[in-house]
Amino acid sequence: MEFQRRQWLKSAGLGALGAAGLAGGAEPTKEAPEESAPRSSCPTAGEDLLLQDFRPKSMLHVPETRVAQPRFPVIDIHTHMTFVTKSEKGVAMGEEMTPLTTPEKALEVMDRKGIRAMLNLTGGIGKGLEQTIDTWDRAHPGRFYTCVQPRFEDLRDPGYPQMQADAIEAAAKAGAKGLKILKTLGLYLREQVTEGPLVKVDDPRFDPMWEACAAHDLPVAIHVADPEAFFLPIDCTNERWDELGHHPDWSFHGRDFPSFQEVMEARDRLYARHPKTQFLSLHLGHDAENLGFVSESLDRFPNMTVELGARIGELGRQPRASAKFFDRYQDRILFGTDAVPPPAGEATPQQVFKDELYEIYYRFLETEDEYFDYAPAPVPPQGRWRIYGIGLPEGILKKVYQDNAVRLLGLDA
Repeated sequence: MEFQRRQWLKSAGLGALGAAGLAGGAEPTKEAPEESAPRSSCPTAGEDLLLQDFRPKSMLHVPETRVAQPRFPVIDIHTHMTFVTKSEKGVAMGEEMTPLTTPEKALEVMDRKGIRAMLNLTGGIGKGLEQTIDTWDRAHPGRFYTCVQPRFEDLRDPGYPQMQADAIEAAAKAGAKGLKILKTLGLYLREQVTEGPLVKVDDPRFDPMWEACAAHDLPVAIHVADPEAFFLPIDCTNERWDELGHHPDWSFHGRDFPSFQEVMEARDRLYARHPKTQFLSLHLGHDAENLGFVSESLDRFPNMTVELGARIGELGRQPRASAKFFDRYQDRILFGTDAVPPPAGEATPQQVFKDELYEIYYRFLETEDEYFDYAPAPVPPQGRWRIYGIGLPEGILKKVYQDNAVRLLGLDA
């Protein structure tokens, strides 16, 4: 049966993809308010102009460089090719998996865009994980790698800590390359799984899981917070007005949600308590708008690395600071996009898995172009700004594109 895109996203539990990312395979979603159709004619001086109708054309005459192929082969460390089919209030339930595309279709984009391999973060649990690894990793060796996810639905079992640690060992034997922590932990998972107080990021019940990851050389790709604006009121001072207005369920302001600072403090306690576990802090260390804080975190925690997924929109509007950051931490920054195949990815154009997405990332990293779009969309989806390229030298590019991922995942060079 054919569905309209919005109906499909809602029925599949994918309404909350995007800068907010996936949670437990899918987050709870409210129906976003319908956009009014843009006016057929463009308002002129003296007429009211709605924000949705404001699509200014830049008058800058600056070089425009298309980078169709990266300078070096790329390993995309942050993609979502599959997801857990069932979820309840942001918590994945069961082992059934839903693919968002096929390996063959994914390879078409990868081959065109110079992508050597991809890490699928949301690979599932138990039999679902084995199915994902069989379909993707084993069927196309060296092109796809898969992460396991925690079985949060069993949290109330008295033996859960050891059960989850054992599940990590089993996943490593099955071929998983890492553990993916969605922001289910800290922002959705509750004491009764879907009800009661929120479970904190550094809850000691998960300590055996983190230690099992260290024991089996599985890095933890962890996402615990979204941009700071997501924790603030959606009002006239919030620069994410467009994004949060269209996706109010992405907001973590009010109710019983912790503050952004509280989430970061819990994360820091977790990193400090498990120094042998490698934590890949997704979305540029959870705070791409504050490179000073991310730098302090990297300096404090040798077991922390970062990646770029869905954050060049923030990095590209601070190009001088970003270039210095890449130079200083060139051995600890990995290439990632947070790519989601269409049609699901089309709800969040800064992450949709297609040629244009990768060309924008390559342009940001390789050129010094000025004032260009950070997403293939008519209106900037995260905020109404444009970005600047940082023109990295080849030595740093190669590390970011593939060398750092090779080392983290234990791949052949």
